[in-house]
Amino acid sequence: MSTVTDTPDLIDTTQMMEDIYKTATDIAWRFDYEFSEQKVEDLYNRAKQNQWDAMEILDWDYEVDPSKPLIGGQDSIYANMSFFKKLNKSQQEKFIAHSTAQLLSQFLHGEQGALMTAATVTHSVPDSGAKLYAATQTMDEARHVEVYAKYCKKIAMTYPMSPWLKALIDLTLQSDKYQKVMIGMNMIVEGLALGAFNNMYRTTSCPLLKGITFNVMRDESRHVSFGHAFLGPVFKTMHQDDIEECAEFAFEAVKHLLTATAGGTGASDTDPGFLMVLDNCDIDPTDFFGSIKEAQEEGQFDITPPGQIHSVKDLMMPALARVGLITDAVRPKYEEAGIPIWEDATVLNKMEDGKSDQAVLENIAAAE
Repeated sequence: MSTVTDTPDLIDTTQMMEDIYKTATDIAWRFDYEFSEQKVEDLYNRAKQNQWDAMEILDWDYEVDPSKPLIGGQDSIYANMSFFKKLNKSQQEKFIAHSTAQLLSQFLHGEQGALMTAATVTHSVPDSGAKLYAATQTMDEARHVEVYAKYCKKIAMTYPMSPWLKALIDLTLQSDKYQKVMIGMNMIVEGLALGAFNNMYRTTSCPLLKGITFNVMRDESRHVSFGHAFLGPVFKTMHQDDIEECAEFAFEAVKHLLTATAGGTGASDTDPGFLMVLDNCDIDPTDFFGSIKEAQEEGQFDITPPGQIHSVKDLMMPALARVGLITDAVRPKYEEAGIPIWEDATVLNKMEDGKSDQAVLENIAAAE
């Protein structure tokens, strides 16, 4: 087995320690103290029942060896790409270790973004029940930051936040309407995350990471459900001009996400953190991104391995479609941008938390 040595904390402190700006959302008081939607009340009750303490239920004494890949080479999204096949076993394992650490770092940074957006919804949504639910989501996201920060410390590798992810979350946080904040987070970012968490759970060989991801997914499934359960009825009461504004916001967010990353891998040639991965592994960026392009042309990203999920196809786009955000006015823009519109919500419905005492992964397993 090869070893990965000299893996210091890779956070770029000059870039990542602090970023402060003002936001535009309103503060909304409500004095009726009632749930306007039964589904939101159900989600709130499930959230209360499914709270968990990471220090109690996870084995943090488990030794994680950074020299051993957290996922098997055959399960890597890069496994069939030409650059990867050129590497010897030791080089492959090092790349998997660093690229997985970079992905886990995005989980960590993204959860901080989710923490702030959930808090934003709590103070800005003009609905008492939605405020209570959003508060539980804020607690969930705080717990997710806790567990991923602790795990990244165990593997001694934390990469900077990808600029495309920060830009997407900043776009969401700087929105002037709570509906846009919920679209950006509960439908787009959470859809992206839920698919990534599922795939990590399916492929990791680390029991601790599997346990973390299992429990995070239970929370995330509720968060995606909240977007549908609350915003669906809200959009039915809105003027068409306002719906079109929200649909345009969703389109711009999806377009940014898909044009900023290569083949849906999360890799970007403008991402200093990912370029750091390639540098740490002595991989030529030109060769790497050339391989990504080849894989796209060969349709490698169109095939999802058994048990894994395509975040955009299976979760994100169906979530937008089912609440009416793929309007007749915005649909041609997706087509012009070359973004397929997937509306089949079968996988999305299975992923959403259906019973308070049954984990989302068990629901999927029963359906397979």
